[in-house]
Amino acid sequence: MSQEPEVRYGVVHGAAAEAPLPVGASGRTVIHEAAVAKVAAAAARDVPGVHSLGTAPSRALGAIRDAVGQTDHVSGVRAEVGQTQAAVDVTLVAAYGVPLQSLADRVRAAVYRAVEELTGLAVIEVNVEIADVFIGEPRVGTKPSGIEVQ
Repeated sequence: MSQEPEVRYGVVHGAAAEAPLPVGASGRTVIHEAAVAKVAAAAARDVPGVHSLGTAPSRALGAIRDAVGQTDHVSGVRAEVGQTQAAVDVTLVAAYGVPLQSLADRVRAAVYRAVEELTGLAVIEVNVEIADVFIGEPRVGTKPSGIEVQ
C-alpha cells in the first residue's frame, strides 16, 4: 500500500519530495530575511482573528502598492536571520471580538511552526505586537462613535 505525500503550505512533504543527495555533494544555503519574513507573514495571515498585518501607515502604503501592481507580502513582519537561527517581529491588526492574548499566542505558534518547518532555521523568538483592533467599516448615514485613540 503506497502512502500519499502530505501537502502543507502548498508544498509536497515526505519521502516523495526528498531526493537523496549524490555522494560528495556539498554547498552552502543562504536564506534571506525577506524569505523568512514572507513565510512568517503568510502563516500569521492564516490565523483566524488576524484582520491585517502592519500599522495604519504601512497598510496605506500597501494599498498604494497594490493599486500600481506591486504587492507587499511582508508588511508588518520583520525577520532577523543568522546562519542557523531566526527571530521574527509581527505587527498586526486584530478583528474585534477576538481575545487579544490568545490571538497573539496563536500567531506566535503558527509563525514558529511555519518558519522552522519551511526554512529549517531554529526560531529563537516571535514577538507579536497588536497595533489596532478592526471594528468594522462605518455604515452610511451613521455618526462616528466618538472613540479616539491618541
